[in-house]
Amino acid sequence: MKILLVEDDIALSDALAASLKQAGVLVEQSFDGRSADYLIDTETYDAVVLDLGLPDGDGTRWLGEWRGRGIELPVLVLTARDRWSDKAAGFSAGADDYVTKPFETGEILFRLRALVRRSHGHAHPVLRLGELSLDTHTGSLTLTGRPIALSAQEQRLISYLLHAAPRIVSRSELSEHVYDRDQAPDSNVIYVQISRLRRKLGHGCIETVRGQGYRLTEGG
Repeated sequence: MKILLVEDDIALSDALAASLKQAGVLVEQSFDGRSADYLIDTETYDAVVLDLGLPDGDGTRWLGEWRGRGIELPVLVLTARDRWSDKAAGFSAGADDYVTKPFETGEILFRLRALVRRSHGHAHPVLRLGELSLDTHTGSLTLTGRPIALSAQEQRLISYLLHAAPRIVSRSELSEHVYDRDQAPDSNVIYVQISRLRRKLGHGCIETVRGQGYRLTEGG
């Protein structure tokens, strides 16, 4: 999961970003609406955490503009405002979920995972394909009930492929969603990591579709 965190309180933003990164989430930070607007237009994210009290305009205004341009990213509104009218304004602008400050980082993480799952058409927190099963809450992967040990990068790769299955995922899409933009790998790095996953899951589990990318299958 790769998110954009839009929060003008630098200390709060840094603390939340650090906690989410520790949980395996890729986080890019923005401290105002204008820079967030630029990043949303030029980068790829799975979700946005958006504070309403931004220095260059209310978060609902920016959110309304994004929805007006057809940007359908899941958006979790994060704010100190707890009046129903403020929540209604956020939902009316296009928010998908709402958390008030102060909050527990664990709640943010659970809500983000749920938003991303649902954006891919999955309601249940455990994703399954054949004998492969991923608990999106814990990040644990099992094959025929047997736990599979993964590196953090392998976990992000298989998680994205499972969310997307049975769709074909291109190398560029994997690069955009699974890797930090400052450390974007070349195609050979992705190939090596896919090869490692195949050794752990069975060579028939990840299909290479020539000229298009990779697709997770029920083979093993």
